[in-house]
Amino acid sequence: MEEIQQRRFWLIELIAYWEGRLTTTHLREFFGISRQQASADIRRYRETHPGNLPDYQHSDKAYLPSPEFERRYISADVAEYLNWMAGLSTRSLPDHPSCQLSNLVLKHPARNVTPQLIRPLVRAIREQRRVEVDYVSIAKPNREGRIIVPHTFVNTGLRWHLRAWCEKNQGYRDFVLSRFHGQPEVLGKSPHSADGDTAWNTEITLVLQPDQRLSPEQKAVLQHDYNMEGGQLCLKTRAPLANYLLKEMQVNTKMLDGRPEAQQLVLVI
Repeated sequence: MEEIQQRRFWLIELIAYWEGRLTTTHLREFFGISRQQASADIRRYRETHPGNLPDYQHSDKAYLPSPEFERRYISADVAEYLNWMAGLSTRSLPDHPSCQLSNLVLKHPARNVTPQLIRPLVRAIREQRRVEVDYVSIAKPNREGRIIVPHTFVNTGLRWHLRAWCEKNQGYRDFVLSRFHGQPEVLGKSPHSADGDTAWNTEITLVLQPDQRLSPEQKAVLQHDYNMEGGQLCLKTRAPLANYLLKEMQVNTKMLDGRPEAQQLVLVI
């Protein structure tokens, strides 16, 4: 199969599998093709893999995946879909050899996230709806029902979170995506949106610098590594994401490591 066709089949599966509905708009906007070409690509996919996408559903104005949908071009890892949504997928890069270099990306273990979980959440985000979910945490390992209003998927490095209004806590919270269980139930509209998430809309700047216990030569290495200005690294982020960013940077704010070579960076502000 030619590469262009394979990439379009990949996107067809990615959208149908994780969102639960597919329209020509997805292909038109991502690949910059006409409605006729997008329709032809979907028709060719349906002919190549009969049974995955039944006839067009006029009531939903989309193609809906069948219960027996078989993945041919995508993985079962939700990170593939969420990375594409965030614009991080390498599938969006040019395929010409002159644009490619040998590389390897360290893969994190896939989290246990199903399409039956993602589809209602995607709908709730797009339509600003309440969702009834079952959620567990390390502190409360027993399944607990709650109603949330999600507004953003967040990649914290090792895993994906969901930022949402929580009716139980009467505030915005972060939820680990793989700790939801079952299939969420989409409920009515909610007045709580990302606009009302004060912390989310607050931008802060983290100022990091080399551990003062390091030698001048060691400090110079880190200053060069991070392209520091004036011996400091300034990182802007949303307030709720600050702790995740510090963990990614391996900056311990509660205690200094006994070895400055291990600590490397410290938080100034």
